[in-house]
Amino acid sequence: MLSSHSSLILEQIRNTRNTTEASLGLEILIKHHHPGEIEALIQLLDHQHPGIASLIAQALEQLAPDSVEPLITAFHDSIDHGKQGQIVQILANIADDRALPLLVNMVGVEIANHCQGNVRRIAARGLGKILRSHPSRSDPHSPAINKLIWALLSTEDWALRYAAAVSLGEIATNQTIDALRQALAQERDRIVQERIHLLLSSSTTL
Repeated sequence: MLSSHSSLILEQIRNTRNTTEASLGLEILIKHHHPGEIEALIQLLDHQHPGIASLIAQALEQLAPDSVEPLITAFHDSIDHGKQGQIVQILANIADDRALPLLVNMVGVEIANHCQGNVRRIAARGLGKILRSHPSRSDPHSPAINKLIWALLSTEDWALRYAAAVSLGEIATNQTIDALRQALAQERDRIVQERIHLLLSSSTTL
């Protein structure tokens, strides 16, 4: 349940177009946050001012790990692709392993437009950050690693292959390095080729 003070701050943030005012209000909420306030902030991700929406996203990142589960729930409850994309970006930046299943699913989702394609790439990078931060999740049977290898070897979107390659290079296990070598043998996009070359040359110095 929101306090009257929190409700007032949240209402001011929703109605303002002044980024300084919004930032001050968010600082107060971050210091004295409760679960209800996190959920209310997630609802404000659709703020009409892009700069303030960005500040709200940053606040939700700062509220991790408490914000992770509410963000995952909000993603599944939303039918707005734009809001879902914002949530994927926030979760990718937080890199909490509770978001792994959601990000794995997003990498494999059928895309209908460029915006959704970009969300897949963000999700692929998020997987790399999480697995780099949680090495125990990087076993050979990891659904996340298998999904990244699939994205690298089997998708048409060169930018998604690029993102998957970078994430596999960050994870840097024998399995992911072998996948990069396999990809290099079949990759036809010059930019992706060059990035894989760089990743492989870096892996030899680890």
